[in-house]
Amino acid sequence: MGTTLKQAVLDACVTQTANKRNVFSTVMCVEDQERSLSIVSSGGDMRPDDRYFIASVTKLYVTAVLLKLRAERRLELHDPIGKHLPEEIMTGLHRFKNRDYGEEITIQHLMSNTSGIPDYFSGTVFSNLIAGKDQAWSLDQVLAAAKRKSPKFKPGQKKKAQYSDTNYRLLGQIIEHVKGETIQAVFQEYIFDKLKLTQTYFYHDPEDASPIPFHYKQKRLDLPLYMASVGAEGGIVSTARETMTFLRSFFNGDLFPLGDLRELQRQWNFLFAPGPFFYGIGISRQPLSPFSLGRGLIGHWGQSGAFAFHHPESGLYFTGTVNQAVGQSAAVQAMSRIIRHYVREKKALRLQADTL
Repeated sequence: MGTTLKQAVLDACVTQTANKRNVFSTVMCVEDQERSLSIVSSGGDMRPDDRYFIASVTKLYVTAVLLKLRAERRLELHDPIGKHLPEEIMTGLHRFKNRDYGEEITIQHLMSNTSGIPDYFSGTVFSNLIAGKDQAWSLDQVLAAAKRKSPKFKPGQKKKAQYSDTNYRLLGQIIEHVKGETIQAVFQEYIFDKLKLTQTYFYHDPEDASPIPFHYKQKRLDLPLYMASVGAEGGIVSTARETMTFLRSFFNGDLFPLGDLRELQRQWNFLFAPGPFFYGIGISRQPLSPFSLGRGLIGHWGQSGAFAFHHPESGLYFTGTVNQAVGQSAAVQAMSRIIRHYVREKKALRLQADTL
């Protein structure tokens, strides 16, 4: 039938995105369901193969590893997290209305942001970072900050969710405990080596200047100390092509049993921040308009402006970044334009074929 999305169309879309206010560098990779289409384009101060911080897109990788560990019978999603974490972490982790609920928190609660554990990142930490005050945040600091805050709800309370990076720091600790290895070693074995990703790694060396920097509005954010400390919360560096390799493997059952995808999307909770979007179990859904809240993009955002999404209705896959901490709307607009063009052209080709 022919390709319905030309390189020139993607180039024009990415150029338009790069010309938006506060977007200084961007890249986008697009593939279709059949893999007959696989193109990448970049704009601004970025080349197609440049590395960038994928930030919270890392959480999709965490989800893949946890599901693989479950398939190996090393853990269950309903395991209490206290089974895999030491007492010093659990003590005071979730105290709500004078009762300690720590023992009731499960791995699934962490993955779905329904644990009720406060987010250490929002508030002062975020404000300091966007002001350019770079500092490492160790696990001890993260836990101390989270324990000073009050939970907003009990673990697993129906229709209650709060996006919390603390949850994913804890999931990283659980993975290390279960495997008896560092998070870097586990991901190298289960994802990076398996998929032959040579440009994808956990950022750990603050002297590493190879990832493209991201911005907060007009301000360039150089945060090597912080990015080197976040681990499973959002510490992976990759390229658009290699993130696409991961994303396709995630949705095609190459990393964990394919049937598990339905489980991840069984229950969606609406989040206002840093959204608005919906969160399942270690995966998010981004509506493309207020009139299609039950549909849209499935995957994950990164606070750096990174994205990795599948659009089931069109069959398209998107990876890349706008390298802007408040750039999600620019990325959504770009993906929406590509989807509309692709669907329109595909329909035209079908009509043309029917007339022959």
